[in-house]
Amino acid sequence: MEPGDPDTAAVRSDPARLLALTLSRPQDALAAARSVLAGHPSAYDASLAHQAIGIVLRDRGNLAGAIAELKEGLRLARASGQPEREVDVQATLGVTLAWTGRSRQGLALLDRAVAASRGDLTGRVLMRRAFVFLDLGRFHEAHQDLSRALPYFRRTGDTVWEARSLTHRAAVFLGLGLPGRAAADYARAEEMYATSGQEFEYAKARHNSGCVALIRGDLPEALTYLDDARNRYDALGETNLDLVVDRCSALLAAGLAEEAAQETVAALSRLPPEGGIAYKKAEVLFAAATAALAAGRPGDAREHARRARRLFRTQGRPHWEARATLVLVEARYAVGEHSISLLRYAEQVAARLDAIRVCEAIRVGEAMQAHLLAGRIALSRGSLTQAGPHLEHAAKSRRGGPPLPRSVAWLARALQADARGDARATVIACARGLDALEEHQMRLGATELRAYGTAHGAELATLAQRDALKRGDVKRLLFWSERWRATALAARSAPIREDKELAAELEALRSVSRLLGETEMAASRRNALERERRRLEAAVQARTRRRPGSHKPGGGEFTLDELFDELGQNTLIELVTVDSALYVIIVKGRRVSLHTVGDIPERDVQMTRFVLRRLAHRPSQPDGELMLKHGGTRLEAAVLGDAAAGLGDGPVVVIPPARLGAVPWTLMPSLRDRAVTVAPSASTWLRARQMRPPAPRRVALVVGPGLATMGAEVAPLRSRYPEAVVHGHGDATADHVLSALDGAWLAHIAAHSTFRADNPMFSSILLDDGPLTVHDFERLGRAPYQLVLAGCDSGVAAPVGADELLGRVSSLGPLGAAGIVASVVPVNDVAAVPLMLALHDALQRGATLPEALAAARQAAGEDPLAQATAHSFMALGA
Repeated sequence: MEPGDPDTAAVRSDPARLLALTLSRPQDALAAARSVLAGHPSAYDASLAHQAIGIVLRDRGNLAGAIAELKEGLRLARASGQPEREVDVQATLGVTLAWTGRSRQGLALLDRAVAASRGDLTGRVLMRRAFVFLDLGRFHEAHQDLSRALPYFRRTGDTVWEARSLTHRAAVFLGLGLPGRAAADYARAEEMYATSGQEFEYAKARHNSGCVALIRGDLPEALTYLDDARNRYDALGETNLDLVVDRCSALLAAGLAEEAAQETVAALSRLPPEGGIAYKKAEVLFAAATAALAAGRPGDAREHARRARRLFRTQGRPHWEARATLVLVEARYAVGEHSISLLRYAEQVAARLDAIRVCEAIRVGEAMQAHLLAGRIALSRGSLTQAGPHLEHAAKSRRGGPPLPRSVAWLARALQADARGDARATVIACARGLDALEEHQMRLGATELRAYGTAHGAELATLAQRDALKRGDVKRLLFWSERWRATALAARSAPIREDKELAAELEALRSVSRLLGETEMAASRRNALERERRRLEAAVQARTRRRPGSHKPGGGEFTLDELFDELGQNTLIELVTVDSALYVIIVKGRRVSLHTVGDIPERDVQMTRFVLRRLAHRPSQPDGELMLKHGGTRLEAAVLGDAAAGLGDGPVVVIPPARLGAVPWTLMPSLRDRAVTVAPSASTWLRARQMRPPAPRRVALVVGPGLATMGAEVAPLRSRYPEAVVHGHGDATADHVLSALDGAWLAHIAAHSTFRADNPMFSSILLDDGPLTVHDFERLGRAPYQLVLAGCDSGVAAPVGADELLGRVSSLGPLGAAGIVASVVPVNDVAAVPLMLALHDALQRGATLPEALAAARQAAGEDPLAQATAHSFMALGA
């Protein structure tokens, strides 16, 4: 037992210790209280037991049951003839009534309890009333009660109640905009809970520390605390709805809107249709509304916000009601409403949030968001006069505070300058806003979070791109397109090679996945393994997200002159999307030209990929060659338009937007017979070009299980590379393969690949001991300088954030891979063997990866299957 933590057996003989147990180990308190009642106790002891049961039921959301228990406890307290017992139960009942939404009735009870209390009991009653004031947003009244309560506890040395008061005072300080003082109170309370054995309240203290970290903008630290709190709640068998709300805020800060929406909807589904903690239900509804809005579902956001606002209004919580109203206005704006009545509505909400004067750092500054929205609506109506004051107000906090709110403030300044026609001020504001977001990114150690988080900067980048288009300045358009493209890949993730717990979780995940690959298995066992797989994936994901950033922006500042110098004889094709329109920028011999294509041709891309898949996996098609030529011509017209006519000869570097990351570029007639390399940004191509190969020219060859060819190309490759490290046919395990890949000059992996669209970081390559995921690759000290992935879909990645890619290949560039050959569609294993051998023959003649792949395509001949296979592979990187 921890110091001060009452033993449940001892509680049965001393019911006075029950109340301490309710907020330490609630489940044990419930059992002990019922045991006391079963023993025919005195009215006094029975009152304690009913009060304890009432507290546990209240905290679990069974408010009707809690009120019934507390009323019975109050009746017995009166029967006991002990006034202090009656006051204590009355105060607990007052808090519980307030939680049901009956705030006035609850406060009336608490007022009577304060008036009737004497001595040390007064402090406890004052603290409970402060708790209700806090939930109502009446921060000054809460602070007054806590200032009166704390001396009682300090005088008597009651550390548990002092810690509770400090916890509530910290929340008051947050509401008053004093996060530094809040952090100090939370830290002191956490120490007190740890030494007094209050397990549940210690979990809450960890939870609160996570909230403070979130307000400061330290997302990895916030996730660390929130995950720890969740684990502690789970261990105690308890659910805390505040955690749902706070995790939603953290996920939205990370750009994970869809995940936040799923978590909040799941939490709502677990709440009873009637009853429950009305205060907390309203807050979860509000969180669900904000998440739905961020996830692009304004209809759901509107419904959740309406329900939340109704509850907040009933509960007398004006700050929360104003926040819910803001979401309602944002949802209406999101579906295209720009009416004068909506503008007036937004202005009223902004004025209400200004008047409440809650800390702007909380929830990313609702008042700033409200003024920004009012300014947007006014601009959409063509009224700069009405928009100006709101945008000016929203831009006030652009020079201080956490980076995310600063970026929003700079966005307001950019919108204001753009509306005035001040191009210079617009691009300066866009640059400052993106600088703030880059600062936010660099605090994150997980590639996943950096990629998703770029969504926050999409509008800033687009504003600058629009300005360049408006001025007809193609070089500026190229610069701004690069400014916020593939920034998550600018530097490697925080090193995780020494994280033994992560390595153990990944090993367990491989083992479970391998077992799931067995064909014969009872349904119950398969279901159990699926649950364990999901648990392990969640654990790995949570662990990697908690990694702090440990790097500075990689590669230095991007300049066009450096790009032009490095291009030399290469022609650059950079495809840019602005407001859903596709443009092609061609850079050739330092000359830059712009071509307008129009709609993004995603359907044409999918049709071409379908043709390649069909030729790879169907019986020989008599019209296969015609299908390839027709598909390539159509694809070129749809993606490049008239830009294809001016490409000339020589090697080509293609920089597509993330949405066009899986295009078979070399199927296009203008690119068919030349060396083509594809990169997520010109910046990443530059960094790849400037990488130096490792001094030892070590080669690794890997064969995974289940290939139709049994890795037939590896045996002849072994003769070409006699010093190569070879793993396969039983010993191609994760440890062996990662060791062989780490720092290799060249690696060739013949293995089945799986792309996980639902979670790209778990895309994998199948080895003998199970799948090797992206998380495994990130354990490398240095990725192979050149890597050939001969499996299906090995080069496919998911577009996320503003213009980012997540998948196997995208993770390897920051780790030191200068060039990668991988497929963008499923390929025929047998047909891939001669292609791979031709590729390596060219490499041994001194060709680069793009040149070697071009030579392998030319060696494929006229056979449609061989051609389809050749065009399914791309050279990525440099």
